[in-house]
Amino acid sequence: MASYHLSVKTIKRSAGRSATAAAAYRVGERIECQREGRVHDYTRKQGIEETFILTPKDAPDWATDRSRLWNEVEASETRRNSVTAREWELALPSEISAEDRSQITRQFAEELVSRYGVAVDVAIHAPHREGDQRNHHAHVLTSTRKLEAGGFTSKTRVLDSAKTGGVEIEQMRGLWAELQNRALERAGEVERVDHRSLEKQRDSAQERGDKLSAEELDRDPELKLGPAANSMERRAKVMAERQGREYVPVTERGAVVHAARQARAAFREMRARLDVARDTYGIARETGQGRVSAGLAALRAATAKERSERNPEDFRERLSQVVGRSRDQDDTPKPEGRNYARERLKEIMEKDAGRDGQAAVHKLDGHSEYDLGEDTSREARKPSVNERLKDVLNKPRERLEIEDERDQEKDQEVEKDRDIDRDPGLSH
Repeated sequence: MASYHLSVKTIKRSAGRSATAAAAYRVGERIECQREGRVHDYTRKQGIEETFILTPKDAPDWATDRSRLWNEVEASETRRNSVTAREWELALPSEISAEDRSQITRQFAEELVSRYGVAVDVAIHAPHREGDQRNHHAHVLTSTRKLEAGGFTSKTRVLDSAKTGGVEIEQMRGLWAELQNRALERAGEVERVDHRSLEKQRDSAQERGDKLSAEELDRDPELKLGPAANSMERRAKVMAERQGREYVPVTERGAVVHAARQARAAFREMRARLDVARDTYGIARETGQGRVSAGLAALRAATAKERSERNPEDFRERLSQVVGRSRDQDDTPKPEGRNYARERLKEIMEKDAGRDGQAAVHKLDGHSEYDLGEDTSREARKPSVNERLKDVLNKPRERLEIEDERDQEKDQEVEKDRDIDRDPGLSH
């Protein structure tokens, strides 16, 4: 599932950091810092897929030389506590190609150059070999001063001000979400990202009447692990995978994050099954089936373990097949005296895994629970789908058909009432 992440950090001298060291580390190169007299060599760093520099049109030629560029940045700042650079950290969708990831990152960097007139140094990183293989990301390092023909000039105060900084960053967050969603759409993906806070997303879902989405968004933001905890959890995952056992978090932060992710995954699975059941029921009713048959088909589809999401046409065809298999009637001749509704429901129960299905079938055949030789009471086990349908199972076929006809008559009466309401000649 595509996720959104954009964070903005600053490179401060007061924290013992320098723009030359930050650039060298992110692009995996060797840069000598003339101000400090130190060499930052990260040429052995791996996982760097692409790097490039973007500058304004009237920038000097030396700006494309990474070592010269960031040494000039350091030279333009004279204070001991200066902010020498700003880093935009971007999460890249794993669902799109490497070419598309490069394209949207470049478009974002171009907007930074055009909007603020700064120099931009980009490094696109691959996922860590021992971490989540979907964690494609980019580090976009920018100067904090405008770059013009004569070099670095005034500070980009619009990003530093308390009044305008938040607004500017929020607009860039929106742009990054838009670039990702366009790329996801081109790739044929249905998932989309949202840069807004959980609270704003939840309010929006409630306004459009999407209660399920609002409930899913009713949670706290995910806790940040931090470098140390993240490294420990990464090693724990690798060890669990090698030993063939389930991953268990080793830190308190890791346990909180893991539990939250499991809860979100369970909610998404529940919602997906509900969508399947709703679609199946609709298709069944469209084909002329009664509510009982349509409900059974929906239950069977919702409990299926696999779901086709790539091709909607394939998914609809599979649902139609499920509906077809659940029909109580077909074109084959039927001898008199056979209860086909009961027999079809019995077949469904026999396929239901576990002892619950066996007990229900046993009772349908006229035997008691104790004939099985074990305690199969409701207190000894969880209620099954078949038990919840017991009232339906005990009804003879004639009653089912009568009730279905009554339902159809009611539907027709409702449609007649609606036709009257739509008559423009009547006053209300």
